[in-house]
Amino acid sequence: MGESGVAQRGGALTAYRALLGAQARSQTAYRASFVADLLGNVGATVFDVVTVLVLFGVTRELGGFTLRETLVMVGLSACAFATADLLVGNIERIPRYVRTGLLDAVLLRPLGALPQLLLMDLPLRKVSRALFGLAVWVVALASADLAWTPGRVLLAVLAPIAGVVFFGAVFVATATVSFFWIESSELANSVTYGGRDFTSYPVTVYGGWFRGLFAYGLGFAFVSYHPALALLGRADPLGLPAWVGWAAPGVAVVAAALAAVAWRFGIRHYRSTGS
Repeated sequence: MGESGVAQRGGALTAYRALLGAQARSQTAYRASFVADLLGNVGATVFDVVTVLVLFGVTRELGGFTLRETLVMVGLSACAFATADLLVGNIERIPRYVRTGLLDAVLLRPLGALPQLLLMDLPLRKVSRALFGLAVWVVALASADLAWTPGRVLLAVLAPIAGVVFFGAVFVATATVSFFWIESSELANSVTYGGRDFTSYPVTVYGGWFRGLFAYGLGFAFVSYHPALALLGRADPLGLPAWVGWAAPGVAVVAAALAAVAWRFGIRHYRSTGS
């Protein structure tokens, strides 16, 4: 890389840091309000955990899994989704950017469109939800009484990261629909937030075409269900081999690549609304 390329890269990083710094200063300007937002954002993940606890108040098993086993899936899903929502979730605001013309201004700047959009409204208040999700994951692993091996330790670290990448890819891929159909937010939410709810339970509780579509057609089974089976040392009731639990990082990479292709296609074919 030549000196000009290094200088350009350094200038872009400086600009991105400036965007992030501006967001941090603006969001923390009113500290009491920011702290209230931090506390309030934990609620969604708490509700996911409480829902599972309530279900096990009336049943001993859910889809063939005990409470401790299910909590491993809940913890992994909560940790992955909350972190992805913090880092990438604000991309779902693209319909508003398209309607108001803000996206046009973003595209005119000599910076990457996607990094700009992610940093422009980075929701720092969601840090608390991501940290709580991580805490749920750690507690779930501790309570599951796993037989730890080097492989399981590695998977316990890789699985949440793969989940973050996968959910981030889903956020980006569904957001690109807005380049062609502005009123697509409900469709996007049905996949992103619907996927979060789907991964919070064993896929064995679902059936028919719905399980096939979400679990394997869209790949959500590789977020929490199959990694959890590998960590727990349980055979898959659906009959898939044990090594599938290690496929989560590969599935996440494929999802990220497809999301990148969809994003580039959307950007190239974007036409301003003229508003």
